[in-house]
Amino acid sequence: MNGYNIGILGGTFNPIHIGHLILAQSAVEDFELNRVVFVPCASPPHKLAPDLVDGRHRLDMVSSAIASNPVFDVSDIELRREGVSYAIDTVKALSAENPDSRFFFIVGSDMLPQLYEWRNIYELLQRCRFITFARPGYDAKGVSASDLNLAAPWPERLMQDITVSRQFDVSSTDIRYRIAEGLSIQYLVPPEVEMYINEHNLYLT
Repeated sequence: MNGYNIGILGGTFNPIHIGHLILAQSAVEDFELNRVVFVPCASPPHKLAPDLVDGRHRLDMVSSAIASNPVFDVSDIELRREGVSYAIDTVKALSAENPDSRFFFIVGSDMLPQLYEWRNIYELLQRCRFITFARPGYDAKGVSASDLNLAAPWPERLMQDITVSRQFDVSSTDIRYRIAEGLSIQYLVPPEVEMYINEHNLYLT
C-alpha cells in the first residue's frame, strides 16, 4: 500500500454495521482514498465496553462484511497488541509498514470534542489528517474551534474537514439491544454478519 492515501477506521465493531460501511465508502469517494483499513480495537481507551465480544469474533465479522469490496481491508494490529488501544500506536505501526503512504484518520463528529484527551494527540495530528463525518442530527455550525480545547492551528484545520455525507442512523448498541430482545437486525448489518451472529449465538444476553 506504499504511495497510497490510506484511511484508518478504528472502533469496537461490536458488531460492524451498515453505517460503518457507508462511512468508509464515503471517505473513499470524498477524499480519494485508495484503501480504508478497518481496525478493531482490543480495548477502547475512552469508553466502557462491558459487553464487548471476543476480538476474534469482531475481526471475523469485519472480514466477512468487507470481503466484496477490494478497497476495504482489515488489520488485527490492535488485537495482537492487546491492552488499551491507542490511535497513535496504530498510526505509527501502519506508517512503518507503509512509509510512503499518506494516512487519514476517519472519525464521527461526536469524537471531535474528545480528541484533546487522546494520547499524544499533537503527534497524531501531525502524522495523519483527520476527516470527520457529521453524525445524524449533528449541527456543525453549533461547534466552534474553541470547543475542541486544542492549540492552534489544529481546531481550525479539524473544523475545515467536517463532512456532511450520506448518513445512516444506526448503532451497534441498538443492534445488540435488538438481538437480546429477539428483534430483527435485517438491513442493519450485512447478511454475512447477521449469519455469523446467529451461528455463534452472539449478543443474546
